[in-house]
Amino acid sequence: MSRRRKPMAEINVVPYIDVTFVLLIIFMITAPLQQSNIDVDLPVASGLPVEAATILPTIITLDKAGKYYLSVAGESEMQLVKEILLNRVVAAHNKNPEMQIYIRGDKAVAYGKVVSIMATLKKSGITHVGLLTIREQ
Repeated sequence: MSRRRKPMAEINVVPYIDVTFVLLIIFMITAPLQQSNIDVDLPVASGLPVEAATILPTIITLDKAGKYYLSVAGESEMQLVKEILLNRVVAAHNKNPEMQIYIRGDKAVAYGKVVSIMATLKKSGITHVGLLTIREQ
């Protein structure tokens, strides 16, 4: 007499883990590519170009909708609330006081928002802040 095995009531999850792992890798690769494409129409101004620094700058971006984005030392831009953004800029500046800080504001953004950011940075001890523009032809 041969004994029959009882049927197993378990689900084999190994294939699901493999698929999940592949999807995780795909999302990790594509996520930074999608975050760095913020549409900002910079104002035109005459002036000399800024010398390239050895340290990557911190860039604060304001888009047409008035949303704030931050890129510290070449990292991908992330959308943040104004207060958190300013705290992170001050922390990055305290770590490296030689780091250049630029504001990249859309020309449709209210002037007061840009001035508000500059004033808050000045109160925090950051005095050298640049404005990014398109060079006049």
